Amino acid sequence: MCRRYALKCIDLTGQVRLVVDADIRFPSHFNIAPSSTNPVILAAPGGARLAMLEWGLIPHGARDLRGTPRPANARAEGLAGRPIFSYLLADRRCIVPATGFYEWKHEGSRKTPFYICRKDREPLLFAGLYDTWQDPDAGPRRTYAIVTTAANAEISPVHDRMPAILDGEGVQRWLSPGSIPANERDALLAPAAPGILEVYPVSPRVNSPSADDERLTLPVRGLG
Repeated sequence: MCRRYALKCIDLTGQVRLVVDADIRFPSHFNIAPSSTNPVILAAPGGARLAMLEWGLIPHGARDLRGTPRPANARAEGLAGRPIFSYLLADRRCIVPATGFYEWKHEGSRKTPFYICRKDREPLLFAGLYDTWQDPDAGPRRTYAIVTTAANAEISPVHDRMPAILDGEGVQRWLSPGSIPANERDALLAPAAPGILEVYPVSPRVNSPSADDERLTLPVRGLG
């Protein structure tokens, strides 16, 4: 599961060849939650394009939003078997950039938040899926979900799920046109290799979506 992440203003062109529209403005946010609008990387002629999409997938066939689930996450293991996601696999794949994400460790009634980021502090690039829904009142709305996979050895003591993190070659393959064979897709969406990520407890202030400052990502020793 991934329902909160951080994205500090960073240059992504070292990881992906990007076209960035001049009208895109996105300040740093350190407690991004579902229903917010955030930068997402979409395939485009000649490379990839940064666009602003809403987090929480609205299926293109939804009649309205009343009673329509808006998944923030899509389990890698069941993508091809769920109609809401299966038709997106061929040409609605995207990349969700982040500088880190949060998970909560449950111990009885106690929930301790942890922050997970790369040890080298390079950006994380999550596999995602997106769709376009025609809002009868506001026109087209593009929305996305983050693909999750089983936790690796570093995250499993905190939570059993994590975002599917792509490397350089994996990013290009995920953004390439056409379907990806199931065995190759499974390899792309496997848990992150050990030794890449750092996991540490952070302030419970992150529990409130209204809290949004870089101090949320700083370690709080003596917790966890």
